[in-house]
Parts: sequence; structure tokens; C-alpha cells
Amino acid sequence: MSLAITLHLLAAVIWVGGMFFAYMVLRPVAASQLEPALRLPVWNGCFDRFFVWVWGAVLLLPITGYWAIFSVFGGMGFVGKHVHLMNGLGLLMIALFLWLYFGPYRSLRRAVAAQDWPEGGRHLTRIRRIVGTNLLLGLVTLVVAGGGRYF
Repeated sequence: MSLAITLHLLAAVIWVGGMFFAYMVLRPVAASQLEPALRLPVWNGCFDRFFVWVWGAVLLLPITGYWAIFSVFGGMGFVGKHVHLMNGLGLLMIALFLWLYFGPYRSLRRAVAAQDWPEGGRHLTRIRRIVGTNLLLGLVTLVVAGGGRYF
């Protein structure tokens, strides 16, 4: 159980923390200091590296979560409502990431390769909105995970 919870927490912190850094720190600095011809390749490179870690989180979070639920607690019928909420929010976050990865991110990569900065900017805007939504969901999920059983 301790291994499952430890891996679960690490995966959540890496994913949500990475989104927080990208959205709240890197985005405003990059937007204010870099022209599109520099900014878009930087974002593309950051996403290339970060999404490797997100894929790990997308795999580890459900595996470790269901591992804990079914091996320790006896199944979904024996956990609190906060666990069901955390599960639903997590699945929604994964779905949003998959949409981002296979949609706007792939389009951004093509636009950067073609040096089509206006098109790349449109895809980056879509990515920013999805990441903002996922960041909000991730922060809510962390609050539910940390304090849900006490509400």
C-alpha cells in the first residue's frame, strides 16, 4: 500500500506541479520576452520533455489508485465519496490530456516545423486553455485527496 500511495502522490505532484509552473511562471515570462519565432519552439521543446513525464503520470495514477482501492479497501463500494470524486476528476484530466496531446500539441509541432507562427500561436492558445482547465481540475483533485474525507 505504501508503494502505491507514494507513486500515486509523486505522479500527481509532477503532473499538477508541472502544469502550475508552465501556466503561472513560464507562460507569462515567455509571452512577454520572446517573439513567436522563439517562443513557439521553446514551448514545443518544453512540451516534448514534460509530456514524457505526463504519460508516466497518466499511467501511474489509475494503476496505483485502483491498486489501493481494490487491494486495500476492497473495491469502489468501500471507499468514501471523495475517492469517487477524485477518480472522476482524474479520468477527466486524463481525457483532456489525451485530447491536448493528439490534437493541439500535434498541430503545434507541425506548425513549428513549418515555421508557421500564426498557426502555431493558435494551437498554443488552445493548449493554454486546456492546460488551464486541467490545472484547475488538478488543484481541486489535490484538495479532495488531501481533505476530502474530512469534509
